[in-house]
Amino acid sequence: MTFHPALITSSFAVVEPHGTKVTKVTKYFYEHLFDNNPGVRALFARHMQEQEDRLWNVLGGLVANLEDTETVVRILRNLGARHVGYGALPEHFPAVGASLLATLRHFAGEAWTPETEESWTALYGVITATMSEAMAEVAAGAPRSAHSG
Repeated sequence: MTFHPALITSSFAVVEPHGTKVTKVTKYFYEHLFDNNPGVRALFARHMQEQEDRLWNVLGGLVANLEDTETVVRILRNLGARHVGYGALPEHFPAVGASLLATLRHFAGEAWTPETEESWTALYGVITATMSEAMAEVAAGAPRSAHSG
């Protein structure tokens, strides 16, 4: 399964207007995540505004740089390395992925197709693989590679 940048960017363009302070896409995401996986709530601060903003910025940055593999890998490796300190584990990724897809599906509305879901699922696979690799290196005490910035 591969992701198609055009499907990712076009569907995100439909979701993006909902990411404002008024109707937070990330608020929906975290509510879905915590409602369906209450055990992960303890990994997050009580007040979520800063976290919601960070998630939105990372997601937008990834989508904006899909064609720049080096930048995407650097973003994801740094994200994975930081998440070790938060207590996140690769085992959390399926729950996060399910909430991400549910959120995108909700806000994309009719623009969400089976092909779009397949593409986002494939992209999420790249995200988790890259972050997991960085997390494992940090957990093992390995020096971060040159391309992890």
